[in-house]
Amino acid sequence: MRDVLGDIAKWYDEGETFGLATVVNTFRSAPRPAGAAMAVSGGGEVVGSVSGGCVEGAVYELAQEVVESGRPVVQRYGVSDDDAFAVGLTCGGILDILVEPISPRTFPLFGEIVASIERHEPVAIATVIEGPGEIGARRIVWGDRAEGSLGVERLDEAVDDDVRGMLAQGTTGIRRYGRNGERRLDELGVFVHSFAPPPRMLVFGAIDFAAAVARIGKFLGYHVTVCDARPVFATAKRFPEADEVVVKWPHKFLTEAEADVDERTVICVLTHDPKFDVPLLEVALRTRAGYVGAMGSRRTHDDRLARLRDAGVTDAEIARLRSPIGLDLGARTPEETAVSIAAELIQLRWGGTGQALTDTAGRIHGA
Repeated sequence: MRDVLGDIAKWYDEGETFGLATVVNTFRSAPRPAGAAMAVSGGGEVVGSVSGGCVEGAVYELAQEVVESGRPVVQRYGVSDDDAFAVGLTCGGILDILVEPISPRTFPLFGEIVASIERHEPVAIATVIEGPGEIGARRIVWGDRAEGSLGVERLDEAVDDDVRGMLAQGTTGIRRYGRNGERRLDELGVFVHSFAPPPRMLVFGAIDFAAAVARIGKFLGYHVTVCDARPVFATAKRFPEADEVVVKWPHKFLTEAEADVDERTVICVLTHDPKFDVPLLEVALRTRAGYVGAMGSRRTHDDRLARLRDAGVTDAEIARLRSPIGLDLGARTPEETAVSIAAELIQLRWGGTGQALTDTAGRIHGA
């Protein structure tokens, strides 16, 4: 929903009723993940996508029907048949899509949700999508409060606990319960759409490669910080895409910022200068960061490992280091190198092989 937030927030503020279609479950090679959204205004304007073009026409018509009826619907879209004009996913995947009518009357808390997302405040929407109870019933969960109800107090309490755990991890998906909140993988399905703050990308070294990495980091949805000890190089003008540019010794900055480093955090060490990167990596490899990568040649890498071991960094900690950074794409320019780093981040996030798809078999998007 983040991708369409600006448009639908405007429609909402104007008092318009619009249809919001959200992917709530996927099977096989579905083209878009859970949480992908498409919205249809009362005037027929469309923003967003739920399938990359396969079923958008059918979802558009369904959204208009939902706006007219005022009743939410969960619709499954599967494989198209031999008729080229049949509605379906030619990739062989299956999508479950929740289509809801949204307006100040049907969803009075929507404005608060938008405000929380814009402030980077964690918030989640829990919606009943199947089983006993009211399809479309919602509960909104923040870190310190919750509003709305799924129909039963004990169910609300069970969902609150689970949703806060999902918010901490930034995950979106379905949780199943009994009618009264029993955790037995039961018949009542609740779709939890989490809006956690964007993951952080910490880029150390104010060089031309860092500018390219900052650009691609923003493109991938990271909150990007560039840090360097040299004020003449670490300037907002040189890194306009970065959310912040910090002038400080890298290891001191990371030590101070360690409390904000979590499993989604990416650390890119691009200094390839021992006086900067060895003290920095000592700190980085002991944080919870999900990715720690360092730029440099094979010779630089070998020298760096020796210095880290001399500094007391353990083999287990060193094993977390991705160095030389990025996938082997034959990259030369800063932009190409940034693409190789982004490719490695995507591979590690989703478990890809890193090989050319033409040399692999099986599902492209995974289970």
